[in-house]
Amino acid sequence: MTMPTVSIVVAVAENGVIGAKGALPWRLSSDLKRFRALTMGKPVIMGRHTFDSIGKALDGRENIVLTRFSKYAYKGVWVVEDIEEALDFGRRLAEELGADEIMIIGGEQVYRASLPFTDRVYMTEVAARPDGDAFFPELDPGEWQEISREPCPAGERDDHPHSYILLERR
Repeated sequence: MTMPTVSIVVAVAENGVIGAKGALPWRLSSDLKRFRALTMGKPVIMGRHTFDSIGKALDGRENIVLTRFSKYAYKGVWVVEDIEEALDFGRRLAEELGADEIMIIGGEQVYRASLPFTDRVYMTEVAARPDGDAFFPELDPGEWQEISREPCPAGERDDHPHSYILLERR
């Protein structure tokens, strides 16, 4: 089996905001459905704050939580202390699951730490400029190539129009 692709899944506002006070600063039901479809059956890596904001292990996925608190424990979650350990563990789980991707799902510190190891970014670009306290790192256009872009009008349960963008490392 080939090495699984390391992919980031993120929703980012026009001003780089990805979170505010431990929550998403918008409601995008259509994007949450896409997130579920992209990550289902794959290992997901997230920071402890992101896990706490979700409040439970994501079903149908192996949940890996990155934290410096080694005593942290929660049912249905693997706990690791650094990004290299998370990725190594994610690779083993992906192989066991027959998954071709490891999904990095946030938050800001985990995105920053994992970016050097990332092959692909599934970005939802939200047409909004909310206040926030968590930001996605700026991507170097020399390192990343836009593969596709799909504009999406705001659905019935979406606060904003948005675009689904696929980026791959050059």
